[in-house]
Amino acid sequence: MDKKKIKEKLEQERDVLLEQMKDMGKLNAETNEWEATPEELDSPESDENDKADRFEDFEARSSMMRTLEPRLNNILKALKGLNRESFGKCEVCKKDIENARLEANPAAQTCKNHLEN
Repeated sequence: MDKKKIKEKLEQERDVLLEQMKDMGKLNAETNEWEATPEELDSPESDENDKADRFEDFEARSSMMRTLEPRLNNILKALKGLNRESFGKCEVCKKDIENARLEANPAAQTCKNHLEN
């Protein structure tokens, strides 16, 4: 396992996720959680359709944040634990995670056998 290569992949994905999340929301300093923010308006809302469109956009942003934030947290956890002896070991059975799995998902926490756990 090439930890330098894994670190580079994790850092690259972290940076991409942070950019996407910054475009859709902000990090709440009090809770340390990401929150979606409504899209900025260029002009005052003129009718109910505009309000409905803005609400739908906000809901889509919120949904995407609920998907991206756990992924970001897994990446940050992997980066933090990269130099530990337990890195690359399945959290369930403690055996080595398959190299192909780590290459595809450097933040993987389980082997293929325990993928659903």
